[in-house]
Amino acid sequence: MNETDNRVTLTVGDMEYGGWKSVEITADLERQFRTFKLDITWQWPGQTVDQRIKAGDPCEVRIGQDLVLTGYVFKAPISYDGRQISLSIEGSSKTQDLVDCAARNIPGQWQDQSLLNIVQALAGEYSQFVVNEIPETARLSKHTIVPGETVFQSIDRLLSLYRVFSTDDAEGRLVLAKPGSAGRASDALELGKNILSANAPMDFSQVFSEYRVIGQQKGNDKKSGAAVSEVESTATDLSFKRRRTTIINEGSQLTFELAQQRAQWESATRMGRALTTTYQVQGWRQSNGDLWRHNTLVRVKDPVLGFDEDMLISKVTYSLSAQGSVTTLQVAPPHTFDANPTPPKKPPA
Repeated sequence: MNETDNRVTLTVGDMEYGGWKSVEITADLERQFRTFKLDITWQWPGQTVDQRIKAGDPCEVRIGQDLVLTGYVFKAPISYDGRQISLSIEGSSKTQDLVDCAARNIPGQWQDQSLLNIVQALAGEYSQFVVNEIPETARLSKHTIVPGETVFQSIDRLLSLYRVFSTDDAEGRLVLAKPGSAGRASDALELGKNILSANAPMDFSQVFSEYRVIGQQKGNDKKSGAAVSEVESTATDLSFKRRRTTIINEGSQLTFELAQQRAQWESATRMGRALTTTYQVQGWRQSNGDLWRHNTLVRVKDPVLGFDEDMLISKVTYSLSAQGSVTTLQVAPPHTFDANPTPPKKPPA
């Protein structure tokens, strides 16, 4: 690999900008948009700031030839003193509009529609494309926009019901993500070889022994009354020695099958989140030249934390500072993101 493979460029219109002194680019399986922050500093005297980059400009960010973000500049602050002048450029993926902007579909209600159809309609109001990696879901009897909620708040109610995660891709599209769809990392994360540091909170405060999901099911001509309208299901985590119960009140229309699946999903994913660990490695690329990517499987060999297993990279941050280039990787057990997971056998302390 040569220096150009790791050169970060920001393309705005027909202009390409490089030479950044510090870099931070983040992609996250549980966040709907990627972000970047690029900094450069000039020394006085005799140099001026090129102000062609403005907040709102469409942009692309690349590492070498690899596109990593498509979106917009949202901040371009400038500061100076008697010795130097500094420029920062910050931005995010196109999909940030779905997080910030109100759901405005008219009429704002869908009946007997699939998850994908409703998400496409909601995102389409802001000219956003949706990439679907998940199997077709059962049709939802009813979904209604809550006045004042954002596009993603409306989408997220659907995703929670069907236990689906969404993120974005390098082209700035919304992705209904299949865990691990980006493939497998070429390199392992291995203590004594490439791991610079690790941080494992091991926080089990949101893990329970019993998960109860309650909600309501729409009746029909054959079924009616309280017996039909009230839905409840429970999943238990036998690894807990003391009783801890939580109740999830599902606001959307619910079936008994969905309630059971949601309860099992809560049990497995909360245990997975408790085992989430953050690693740092030197450089942005693996030994085969590929960038470290989120939503990829990676083998983790860490005897300190007791890991010798496949984990899913859920978040990746590429950073550059005076100390060089570093990749920060957040990993979790793959079942954490599965729609129908199998909980791990590891009991909490």
